[in-house]
Amino acid sequence: MGSRWKLVAAAAALVVAAGCGLTGGKDPDAQSASVAVDEPSAEPISESPDPTVEPTTESPSPKPSKSATKKPKPKPSKTTPTGPVNNFEHAACFDLEGKAVSKTAAKSALNAAAAKHYWPTSAPSLTVPSDVVRAVAWNESGWQSNVVNCDGGFGLMQLMPDTVSMINTRFEQSYNVKDYKQNAVLGANYLAWLTKYIGDNYFAGNYSLATSKCASSSSWCLLNTVIAAYHAGVGTIEQAASSKKLPSTQYVNVVRSLMKSCFCDTY
Repeated sequence: MGSRWKLVAAAAALVVAAGCGLTGGKDPDAQSASVAVDEPSAEPISESPDPTVEPTTESPSPKPSKSATKKPKPKPSKTTPTGPVNNFEHAACFDLEGKAVSKTAAKSALNAAAAKHYWPTSAPSLTVPSDVVRAVAWNESGWQSNVVNCDGGFGLMQLMPDTVSMINTRFEQSYNVKDYKQNAVLGANYLAWLTKYIGDNYFAGNYSLATSKCASSSSWCLLNTVIAAYHAGVGTIEQAASSKKLPSTQYVNVVRSLMKSCFCDTY
């Protein structure tokens, strides 16, 4: 009986020893790996962000509606343009005679007048750029073909009676200042005459009205002197020639600005 119990005790001791050997015989590295897999990570697991989605750390800007982003096209009135009129204002006293043509028709007439060669024999290369004609006309009348100024200027180009008479006499024409197309031709022809006269007398026969020939809108150059003469007369250029101090600088500056950007360009 005692021997039997001894055998049983010995067998039990062998079992315990075997169990301890399995636990202690694991590779420490393998154990660590097992723990790393079984235990949760210290940081929360998140999916990779979609690269097409912006981060949400800041509140996204609200998407503007089509009505908020689309600007309505300005509708000019029949008498005075709306929006950025680029310094165009009516004179202190003026009147309207007859029915005005549309701004589109006025623009077409001014471009056609600029395309003409007014000195085909003596100065065939002389032309007046269309942006000069359009800018002068806009500053003078706002492209209103039926405006009569209190000083006697009429129409798109606000031509004075003496100017009309001089152009018609010199070029043996009979332009009607009250016809908007002929008014545009009269004004462009007068600009061409100023270009020829000033170019011959003060710029050695150079007739280029390119802006690149002018250092600024107040410098003494052919383009600026022609614009100034249109406003104040060629006599002012003759008087300023010795000092080369440009007259009518404010008027010239406005016209030069209109040549770059004008509300009239929307027509």
